[in-house]
Amino acid sequence: MADGHAVLNVTAADECIIDQGWENYTREDHNTWGTLFNRQMKTLSGHVCAEYLEGLRVLGITADNVPDFEVMNRNLRKATGWEVVAVPGLIPSRPFFDMLSNRQFPAGNFIRKPEQLDYLEEPDIFHDVFGHIPLLTNPAYADYMHAYGCAGDNAIANKGVKYLARLNWWTIEFGLIKNQGDIKIFGAGICSSYGESRYVAEDPSAHFVQFDLERCMRTGYYIDDFQATYFVIDSFEDLFTQAVERPFLPLYEKFRSLPPLTPFVLEESDQVLRRGTGGYWKDFARTKEKLK
Repeated sequence: MADGHAVLNVTAADECIIDQGWENYTREDHNTWGTLFNRQMKTLSGHVCAEYLEGLRVLGITADNVPDFEVMNRNLRKATGWEVVAVPGLIPSRPFFDMLSNRQFPAGNFIRKPEQLDYLEEPDIFHDVFGHIPLLTNPAYADYMHAYGCAGDNAIANKGVKYLARLNWWTIEFGLIKNQGDIKIFGAGICSSYGESRYVAEDPSAHFVQFDLERCMRTGYYIDDFQATYFVIDSFEDLFTQAVERPFLPLYEKFRSLPPLTPFVLEESDQVLRRGTGGYWKDFARTKEKLK
């Protein structure tokens, strides 16, 4: 039964992978990539972690054109054994986890239109590649992502996907890190978003709270706006130790009997690194609704 389950996982993942079709990108597509790239590099300057910038350099990602996965993967495989695979869009949880456990990162092969520069509901190649891939050149981060993927089957079998998704949200997508004596951005959802990166860098509204595994896995998130709280890790090595070397199954069982936490309210147990003003959220009527 276990062997048959593994075969189904591989098949599900394989069926999601498509050819990137790099030769099909138009000049407009390449120009859109360049516009997004240059805007984000300016916005992130001084605010993104050093490991991210090093990853861009190692992979040779520039503003010149949409990255060719085949070319980029040569450097990524050398760095950490990972590779990027093209998918048509969002994929189900099982193949997603399976890909990560095989050190494959699924990236949408389409790019947004010029009129969609500021927001796109479904992640495109700019979010997936510019946001996620540079840090996969960092061994500790790459190992964390691999271990996160390996935890997927257990989460699916034990109704823990919701808690694992929250961990993904507060680290991989919207995490901050202590870096070079300051708090820097590393989450892909911030790195690839013009609005959110400016919000983190310039707006004092959000709380910055020291990362705590249970706090993150219990904290719901709001998908349609900026975050009210961001969690700050000490390092990628520390994230791996805290979030991977601890068994998740007892946590899933524990959380099911506890109420979810909200990012809009600080808990007594939070180690607050910056108490936000809450100004952005002052008149926001939905702060207790629609949390995942």
